[in-house]
Amino acid sequence: MTFKQVIAVRADLKLGKGKLAVQVAHASLCAYRNTDSKIRLAWESGGEKKVVVKVSGQEELAELQRKAKSLGIPCALIRDAGLTEVEPGTVTALGMGPAEESKLDQLTGRLKLV
Repeated sequence: MTFKQVIAVRADLKLGKGKLAVQVAHASLCAYRNTDSKIRLAWESGGEKKVVVKVSGQEELAELQRKAKSLGIPCALIRDAGLTEVEPGTVTALGMGPAEESKLDQLTGRLKLV
């Protein structure tokens, strides 16, 4: 079984490259911490595959989170502190997995890479 992690970011915010990188890192780490230790180990031994995709906005991100939860995929919604580019509490990204690659592809395979 192959595992991967997917991080979805909001395209509508037009975050700078550095800000985007930080939001992706937050989402990756938070979702990782929410994942079962056996799956984390399998993911780590398989090369820690991850991809970053974009969604149109907050509504699409919320729908993605709802679907991920319904499939049993661990996830983490990221809200920014608002110290630089966006208002405090702005939802910026969603980390999903590590989880079975086939489950994540079913959920996010149609989304475009960042």
